[in-house]
Amino acid sequence: MAAATVANPVSLVVHKHMRFLITDSPTDRNVEAYVREYKAHHVSHLVRTCDPTYALTRVKAEGIVVHELAYPDGDPPPERVIDAWLEVCNTAFKGGNKDGKAVTVHCVAGLGRAPVLVAIALIETGMDPGDAVALIRERRASAFNRRQMSFLLDEYKRRGRRGPCAVM
Repeated sequence: MAAATVANPVSLVVHKHMRFLITDSPTDRNVEAYVREYKAHHVSHLVRTCDPTYALTRVKAEGIVVHELAYPDGDPPPERVIDAWLEVCNTAFKGGNKDGKAVTVHCVAGLGRAPVLVAIALIETGMDPGDAVALIRERRASAFNRRQMSFLLDEYKRRGRRGPCAVM
């Protein structure tokens, strides 16, 4: 039997000291393939923004810290998710990320919820929202729906908190 593979290509988004891996959601049948990708990209934290589709045993066995930040598909993230997400980024990239660690974030298809969170992290570093969207779409062409685009481009306001996701 052939080894399982990831369902769709993973997308690496790098900006300054931050490295994000955007994926679709693994299943119990192919989680091993995702774990191989996570290891290859030095993933230290995994953020799941959707309902569970796989057991976390294999992921946690690799020492990857898991964060459950589910919110409704197609929506912009609620404040509690944004706050928790920025805390994940601040923890993961503390000290400038000299080890080249990455944070992986996924939703069901890797086209909405996960890219929105990555865009928020980029905006928090001072990147223009339009540039953040463009950078992510270079790597994940179908990312973002109309409502998420409006949220990122017109509604989201950079918080400017201190930490690796904020401008110092």
